[in-house]
Amino acid sequence: MFYINRIFFLLFFVLISASGLRAEDRHAGYYYPKPLSEETYQAPLPVFQGGSRLSRVGFVTGVDQEQKKKPYPPIYHMFAKGSDAEKLIIISTEEGRYNKLYRLRGLLASITADARTSPVFAKIGHVEQLNFFDLIKIIGFQELTITNGNDVSHRVIIE
Repeated sequence: MFYINRIFFLLFFVLISASGLRAEDRHAGYYYPKPLSEETYQAPLPVFQGGSRLSRVGFVTGVDQEQKKKPYPPIYHMFAKGSDAEKLIIISTEEGRYNKLYRLRGLLASITADARTSPVFAKIGHVEQLNFFDLIKIIGFQELTITNGNDVSHRVIIE
């Protein structure tokens, strides 16, 4: 009976661990406030064969370099985090401008145009038909957190 209880407990623990319950977000409270909203996006395309840690970091670096070429300070910062750089974080730098989820979605729409011109997508072609979530899925991002850097954060799980 003792072993049956142990097996039951172990099975219960494994099922809970695999059920999609997220581990504590170690970036919340450091880069952004804890997200109050979350959604899952089902991307219609698979991860590109060239999608790797290097391509994700390269994408973030490329977008950052494009921002630095503009004659005004960047309106957001982008980071690739996680052990395999699978988490994308976007933080607005403009006070009060992106204080609602809809405004953060507008920021994503504007970033999409810059993302489409990134060298990592030049190899793929026909990216003009893809949205931002599709683009980041192609290179292997699994999660996006976007925030105004103050009090609004939203997480998107990319599947």
